[in-house]
Amino acid sequence: MPPGGVEHRARQMSQIAGLVHQWATDPRIGDLISECEADADLVADPSSDSAANLRELRKSYDRATKLPSDLVTERAQTRSIATHHWQEARQNADFDLFRPWLEKNIELARRTAECYGWADGEEPWDALAEGFESGMRAANVEAVFTPLRDRLQALITELVGGPKQPSTALNHVVLPIDAQKAFVRDVITAMGFDWSRGRIDDSTHPFCGGTCVDDVRLTNRYRDDGFVDALGGGMHEAGHGLYEQGMPAEHDLTPIGTAASLGIHESQSRMWENFVGRSEAFWHWAHPRMVQAFGSAVSGLSERDMYEAMNLVEPSFIRVEADEATYNLHIMVRFELERVLMNGELAAADLPHEWNRRYKEYLGVDVPNDALGCLQDIHWSGGSFGYFPTYCLGNLYAAQIFEQVRSDVPDLDSSFAKGDFSPLKSWLNEHIHAHGSRYEASDLCVRATGKPLSAEPLLRHLEGKLRPLYGV
Repeated sequence: MPPGGVEHRARQMSQIAGLVHQWATDPRIGDLISECEADADLVADPSSDSAANLRELRKSYDRATKLPSDLVTERAQTRSIATHHWQEARQNADFDLFRPWLEKNIELARRTAECYGWADGEEPWDALAEGFESGMRAANVEAVFTPLRDRLQALITELVGGPKQPSTALNHVVLPIDAQKAFVRDVITAMGFDWSRGRIDDSTHPFCGGTCVDDVRLTNRYRDDGFVDALGGGMHEAGHGLYEQGMPAEHDLTPIGTAASLGIHESQSRMWENFVGRSEAFWHWAHPRMVQAFGSAVSGLSERDMYEAMNLVEPSFIRVEADEATYNLHIMVRFELERVLMNGELAAADLPHEWNRRYKEYLGVDVPNDALGCLQDIHWSGGSFGYFPTYCLGNLYAAQIFEQVRSDVPDLDSSFAKGDFSPLKSWLNEHIHAHGSRYEASDLCVRATGKPLSAEPLLRHLEGKLRPLYGV
């Protein structure tokens, strides 16, 4: 779309948002939900199809009816324009180009939170986060994040100063993009992605989308010297795609036929990207295929070289390119900044300074410009406040679920080493995917692993893998 069309498109998006809100909040829908809820047979078993669907319908309806139509339309129009200005600001590394629109989005987010309301002892951020992860509250997130941050910072300090440094050779290899695409597609095929119900294309930022269980669309990005990111991104999005393809088809287009939460969704992508794609067993299988696919460009690299390159720990600026150990620190910075922005304790104009200060404190890096700093993510331009912790929750869920898979499937590594990923996919299909949103995320975690969510499995995973690599 030409830049001049932004304003018109924003008005279109506003009108569509208003129409959808009008239909979604029709009082007749509320009456129908109430009628169903009054039928004891429909709600007797909380995990039944009818009760689970009603729970999700009631939650969505009640939340939607708390918002006035004029706020819904104003948010849609502002977000459309703000995203355009964010793109321009990011390209020019000029925060001031985006600041007025960030201020407007913050104002609209606060108004939205006030409409939703929050309980005593809670805060505006909680009201917004509920729309992304049911039951997620800032105080609970902080209680998990603080000890996790302390352990991660200590671990990263150990590793960076460790006596051994992993090979970085794979990170500097230049490979033809067409060959990279073919290799990533082959890996995704081995993971079990069904190409008759899905496809993959290129985009500026990798994502997974689609319309139903039989139409799942992945995208990825490539550069000739960026194979590690291309492989990680492809496996990540394919993990999302396997979840979507594994949803209960008989409940497609109903609440049950959707993901339990964004955190659970992210657990599936992070599991395939990190717990599979960065494992020794995976590279035992992948190494000879790399040599076959790329020839002399990688023939001098050993299986160990490739494994080590995938597990480098290097504090950096960009979240989506962060390594497995530092990634969560990126999320913590954003979570903390969102809280103070929503509480009015930080002005938008002061965001770059506070962002850079926290990056120096948590990751030890000096942010050189706003494009590599507070302008790097699209989320705030779209008004998505309360979203970021779901990424970290995804890592926590992934680690805890993967520990359970290892317990239930003891020969998992030997399967990976042969390129057989079906035992993992089958376990996830049965214990995670097939349930859709029948259970709340926290309940699903307990059902799948026997325990409430904890940070300990992730820390065991990172410390157990990375310390030997760095000789600490």
